[in-house]
Amino acid sequence: PPAHSRNDWIGPPDKHSNLRPVIFYVPPEESALERRLRQARQESQACDQRFWAGHNRAFSQEKEEFIFSRLKAKGLEMRDETGQKATLNAEEMADFYKDFLSKNFRKHMQYNRDWYKRNFTITFLMGQVALVRALRWLRWKKKNV
Repeated sequence: PPAHSRNDWIGPPDKHSNLRPVIFYVPPEESALERRLRQARQESQACDQRFWAGHNRAFSQEKEEFIFSRLKAKGLEMRDETGQKATLNAEEMADFYKDFLSKNFRKHMQYNRDWYKRNFTITFLMGQVALVRALRWLRWKKKNV
């Protein structure tokens, strides 16, 4: 982002996690509370990035292995006679999706718990920052009246 920017910048989706990275604006006179909020948001973004990059990598790998094994069981190759990648029908893929979600249920539940904890903390810090700013504004307004 340009040096004069006073906003967060959002980038294009990451090729592994599909999440859009954020470059957070750091005000020149950032308070300790504002810094805690920004750091909590950055840590949350990093946790999400790690989880979804790993999850998507595992999903793609297991999906390819599933397709290969099903095609092999049918006596088919990964590519058909025209060179197109062979696929399975929706019903066969539903078996894979159901199995994948079942295998990763605990991992998703843990991620959701952590996500809620992180976001509760961020929301709480945002409330504190908003309160401090409102009180600062009221004191300034009272002083200038």
